[in-house]
Amino acid sequence: MAQRFLQLAEVSEILNISSAQAYALVRSGELPAIKIGGRGQWRVEATELESYIQRMYAETKSFVQAHPFGGAGDE
Repeated sequence: MAQRFLQLAEVSEILNISSAQAYALVRSGELPAIKIGGRGQWRVEATELESYIQRMYAETKSFVQAHPFGGAGDE
């Protein structure tokens, strides 16, 4: 059975980003998450992470279509 909730460290590993970047995605609301436990640890539901990834694919596709031959600073 697949794990339902992921820690931010796991999210950052999956997305290959820093822990600070994963935290920023959650705090900005761009990546929905919940805060649980007495210490208020963040958890991201695996389905929410997959939805986020799919949204990023769609946004990237739109960007590429609008800027087919992007400049050097478009990373």
